[in-house]
Amino acid sequence: MIARRSLLLATLLAWPAAAIARGDGVDIAAIERARVLPRALALLHDEPRTIAAIPATRSPAGPRDYYSEGDYWWPDPAHPDGPYIRRDGRSNPDKFDGHRDALIAFGRTVPMLAAAWKLTREDRFATAAMRHLAAWFVDPATRMSPNLNHAQAIIGVNQGRAIGVIDTLQISEVARAAQCFAEAGAPGYAAIRAGVEGWFAAYLDWLLTSPFGIEERDQKNNHGTCWLLQAASFAALLGREDVLTDARARLQTVIIPNQIEPDGRQPLELARTKPYAYALFNLDVLAATAWLLGEGKGDLIAWATPDGGSIGQAAAWMAPYIEDKARWPLPPDIEYWDGFPVRQPSLLFAGLALGRADWLALWRRLDADPATGEVVRNFPVRQPILWLAEANSGPLSAV
Repeated sequence: MIARRSLLLATLLAWPAAAIARGDGVDIAAIERARVLPRALALLHDEPRTIAAIPATRSPAGPRDYYSEGDYWWPDPAHPDGPYIRRDGRSNPDKFDGHRDALIAFGRTVPMLAAAWKLTREDRFATAAMRHLAAWFVDPATRMSPNLNHAQAIIGVNQGRAIGVIDTLQISEVARAAQCFAEAGAPGYAAIRAGVEGWFAAYLDWLLTSPFGIEERDQKNNHGTCWLLQAASFAALLGREDVLTDARARLQTVIIPNQIEPDGRQPLELARTKPYAYALFNLDVLAATAWLLGEGKGDLIAWATPDGGSIGQAAAWMAPYIEDKARWPLPPDIEYWDGFPVRQPSLLFAGLALGRADWLALWRRLDADPATGEVVRNFPVRQPILWLAEANSGPLSAV
């Protein structure tokens, strides 16, 4: 298995790359170039829009403080002016989403531009990305405060919750983009590097030490997984080996044992009213975290607990239902059932780690750029080229 995996990984990451001989072939450089460049070109002249430009009238904080409201919380019909009540899985369309939408747009724009720059080394893509990074992290007038004290608030109940920390999952890939810029000397990054990395350092410290950060770290389901990917992504950018070491230990001693059954099921996600989307989402975050913490070798995806639970096994459990959703053995999700699957990154990372050409072929066939907002929000790893560290040494050639 190790030899097979190594051979497949080496073949896929040869630049220019020959398509693999099995399945329908996966040439990641060519696939991404054809997909990314037209979309990145359309972003070249977009101006940054941070939360400072989006009034949040119900926020208790200032204009640069992030604010969002809980998805599944609604006015109580029996007490219209009272505290909101929960309807799990049913998103309230009247909640305030302005800051979250802006953060998601930022989390899509910068990685897309970074991917285009990595594929071409054309300065214009990096220059455009620097405008957004500076606005969100450096400019005192527009930068976001490095905390999430008021995320996913519940009207009439609180002014923010620990589980709101999941909102900044959207910038895990921004950290990957910044790391790519730093390691390869992108034009313009040196001028803003201290500000960008200073912001991530402050936010990582908040994640690690604040009551909300600690509470979210200890969540047993996808929230704990999302905290871990954020901590790992930000620590990788900053070179915080202490955090990365702790994150590897947490993945192996807490996250995988408590979230994945020996047969690959994720019971905490499957118990929700949207089990299909939640299982896909958590698996994607698990796989991305393991890929990052394993330094692109895939060992943590293959790693198993004594009873056999592993991220690879979770991918094997889900893959047939990604291939054919009609086989799904549980009730359909109560929302957005038709929106999934998309080009789930778990198929790519687990396919590379375990030498599964069939998963890679399936990954290639799926939609890489969904347009439905809720689907986009639950698809935070969108630019795989930024996660393939083996390809960092120079511009990637089209074939």
